[in-house]
Amino acid sequence: MIQNLISLSLRNKFFVLVIAAGLLAWGIYSVRTNKIDAIPDLSENQVIIFTEWMGRSPQIMEDQVTYPLITNLQGLPKVKNVRGTSMFGMSFIYVIFNDEVDIYWARQRVLERLSSATGSLPAGVTPTLGPDGTGVGHILWYTLDAPEMDLGEQRAVQDWYVKFALQNVPGVSEVASFGGFEKQYQVTVDPNKLTYYGLAVQEVIQSIRDNNNEAGGRKFEQSDIGYIVKTTGYLKSISDIERITVKTENATPIRVKDIATVQMTGETRLGIFDLNGEGEAVGGIIVMRYGENADDVIKRVKVKMEEVTKGLPSGMRFNIVYDRSGLIEESISSIKKTLIEEMMVVSLVVILFLFHWRSAISIIIQIPITIATSFILLNAFGVSSNIMSLTGVALAIGVIVDNGIIMAENSYRNLAVRQEELNKQLNL
Repeated sequence: MIQNLISLSLRNKFFVLVIAAGLLAWGIYSVRTNKIDAIPDLSENQVIIFTEWMGRSPQIMEDQVTYPLITNLQGLPKVKNVRGTSMFGMSFIYVIFNDEVDIYWARQRVLERLSSATGSLPAGVTPTLGPDGTGVGHILWYTLDAPEMDLGEQRAVQDWYVKFALQNVPGVSEVASFGGFEKQYQVTVDPNKLTYYGLAVQEVIQSIRDNNNEAGGRKFEQSDIGYIVKTTGYLKSISDIERITVKTENATPIRVKDIATVQMTGETRLGIFDLNGEGEAVGGIIVMRYGENADDVIKRVKVKMEEVTKGLPSGMRFNIVYDRSGLIEESISSIKKTLIEEMMVVSLVVILFLFHWRSAISIIIQIPITIATSFILLNAFGVSSNIMSLTGVALAIGVIVDNGIIMAENSYRNLAVRQEELNKQLNL
């Protein structure tokens, strides 16, 4: 079969050259469009389910949240295993799918199962899916440099302006905020006053919740003019909360300020973020979406940061703490340099070994065509250009030229044997 293939190629040289040129052009296009990253993504094909139920012990989370969810998620198609972990107030479940499963198909299957599993959970507990990223999806970390602003104001800018803007960048799965203080209204109830007025904590909570709402009315017409009646009750300040009536006793309203203290404060923190030992900082982590081009996503995020900077408060700017693009560029450039040097050395060795420029060129031409063709396969299988895949290509160059050298040597040997036979026939 190989002999027939060689004979067919020799009889159709133009057709072979056209195929080689087409593969080279396709390969060059694949090189330009191939995804670039520093390291390969070897993380498992998983969907994370996060459930929060604050104030509950790990054992309660395990019994009432983690275990019911795991039992309901058993039996999903193409699932290898389901893992769960419980901690104080939080539950994490990891559904591991087979490697060939599309991640968004897997997330859809998990969502369908969760819709029926929610009924077995305690009231008010709602599980949510984690971001469609992977363990190596943290491509950029940044902090907000604003010496004149306190940590609470910085965190407010991060949560209500910067985060929403950067989440719109194509390829970004999530912007995770860290550091600072999350502002909140805190109502500190006096238990003695609750006892005096005969109130329960749940009554206070329900009164605040009911008053932080908007009630709709109806439309009526009067004098050919339409009126829409509604009530707006959203709480906007500390005084709004203080004036809420919890109970009326003998025509005397008992307000929140009579039984509690209302203040603006930060949510309870379990840790801090310190930058280079210079003090606390506020910032965010850019998490790349599954299967995206890390280098392109980072470039788009930086462009978006330049736009966002124009709307930041005076004196505030971005400070990039971790940027994978530097590692990507150095890794790729190092491998590219190695590839070029190896191609030059191999070409020189082939020329010196064969000492025939036509044979050497026929072998050297195979190197760029084969390397370019390998990128076609990388794109087909969804493999990015990283330090591992490109190193494999570099190591394969020796194997690429071996075939050409062996074929050239075999051709010379057969020609020499045939020439000797012809000389013997002529001498006879």
